[in-house]
Amino acid sequence: MHKICSKLIPALFLFVAAIFLSVFYPSEALASHSWGGYHWARTSNPFNLKLGDNVSGVWDSILGTTSFDWTASSILDTSIVAGGTKARNCRPTSGRVEVCNSKYGNNGWLGLAQIWASGLHIVQGVTKVNDTYFNTSTYNTTAWRNLVMCQEVGHTLGLTHQDENFNNSNLGSCMDYTSNPETNQHPNQHDYDELELIYSHLDAITTISQTLQSGQGNFENPSEWGRLVKKQGRVAVFERDFGLGNKLFTFVIYAD
Repeated sequence: MHKICSKLIPALFLFVAAIFLSVFYPSEALASHSWGGYHWARTSNPFNLKLGDNVSGVWDSILGTTSFDWTASSILDTSIVAGGTKARNCRPTSGRVEVCNSKYGNNGWLGLAQIWASGLHIVQGVTKVNDTYFNTSTYNTTAWRNLVMCQEVGHTLGLTHQDENFNNSNLGSCMDYTSNPETNQHPNQHDYDELELIYSHLDAITTISQTLQSGQGNFENPSEWGRLVKKQGRVAVFERDFGLGNKLFTFVIYAD
């Protein structure tokens, strides 16, 4: 009896440890990539989010692909509408996302997304892609354009990255860090599943029905982005706190 117990106890210990690890340290594949629970407030699903088209001809088909890809989600649709700002300034418009391209200069960033939030509710957003770098041979490809546009618009939906290692195998998602975008140009099922989790509840109010330009600055200068929240390789997130629950988040992907 003593010999049997001496064999069972270590096995039982390993079994309990395995359960503990699976609960408290889940695998990366099961990890959430919601950005802090921030989401657009709405009273029904699916909801429609407008993307303001402030992009030039070379970007029109890229924006169309991004809109099509995110509309494949069961929880939301995106529609491309006339832009409400000048591309160089790319000022936000309440209730939607303004998408812009311009030669923003040798400032280090390839693309960025910004969301303004009140509490946990996103109230407006912008996506910018920097032609200073996209006009170079390194980034002037459909794959790089699709990856960055898809990822930055994904941030304005409330998503962060699935993976933060530039050097491992691609996950087949534009929300995956990579140095080779060929297989990371579009969302994957995990992105759509995460959106369903983020938007599983309904709100008593909506933040997607307003269409007034906010009048706020374009916050292009890094000194205006607030504190650095996260930095991993060529990607960073900044938070600026305006007080009273109002914040600006800036997601940046830097050129190599």
